[in-house]
Amino acid sequence: MKKLIIFAFIGFLAQLIDGSLGMAYGVTSTSLLLAFGMSPAIASASVHLSEVVTTAASGVSHIKFGNVDKKMVYRLIIPGSIGAFIGATFLSNIPGELVKPYVSIFLLALGIYVVIRFLVLYKPSEEKKGTRLSVKQSIPLGFIAGFFDATGGGGWGPIATPVLLSKNGMTARKVVGTVDTSEFAIAVSATLGFFISLGWEAVQWQWVIALMIGGIIAAPIAAWLVRIIPAHLMGVSVGGFIVLTNSRTLLHTWVGNEHLYPYIYGTIIILWIGAIFLTINKFKHVEKASKAA
Repeated sequence: MKKLIIFAFIGFLAQLIDGSLGMAYGVTSTSLLLAFGMSPAIASASVHLSEVVTTAASGVSHIKFGNVDKKMVYRLIIPGSIGAFIGATFLSNIPGELVKPYVSIFLLALGIYVVIRFLVLYKPSEEKKGTRLSVKQSIPLGFIAGFFDATGGGGWGPIATPVLLSKNGMTARKVVGTVDTSEFAIAVSATLGFFISLGWEAVQWQWVIALMIGGIIAAPIAAWLVRIIPAHLMGVSVGGFIVLTNSRTLLHTWVGNEHLYPYIYGTIIILWIGAIFLTINKFKHVEKASKAA
């Protein structure tokens, strides 16, 4: 019973982070299941099954609060669903752990860019102009993000969110809402792929239900948080989270000296917090100047 309560809490926390930052449900939940001894394929299957429900709840909440770009959702779900189905079906034969560090390097660089863009380059007026991701660009993005989401137990948000944030045509809250809403189709496709290759009996249903309950409770809270948090603060927060999570992947893959981990994590967290405070102070001055004018 204690284990189920823990899983419900993890589902709540993971969805709260995912629903407000556009990523981390799969990464958090899959890491927990792996820690309890599940194989990567079964852990990913369980997480995606729970995401069918949690992403539906999250999507409805984001739509209700006006956080979704519906055109972008339609552009992403078809290639994303195809990529997720293929990734789930062939997970046992794909060396996902070998590819993951190289994806993390790309995401780390993109995360740094997102922080710089919202800290230094961002202007409130750009929310009303700019260009969205084109159809030609959204197809490979959706496919790659869906594929790695299924093979790694999480990847739709970490890949899709920073790429969309790097474009000027969408606000930060709409990026998060769009990514979370479109993830429902990816979760369904990945789940179908896993069931075809693994079967229903492989899933730990009690754990899945516990994750679902926690996620459903957190979904509307997260969607509300996205609505009230300023775009520039959301962008810097998401960018820092991307840098931190992908640094962890790279450290565990290529740095054998674990004694260095706390110093590296500490440095990243200090810089991240500093960037958040700089962002808050910068836009306080901008607001004062605009009111004075």
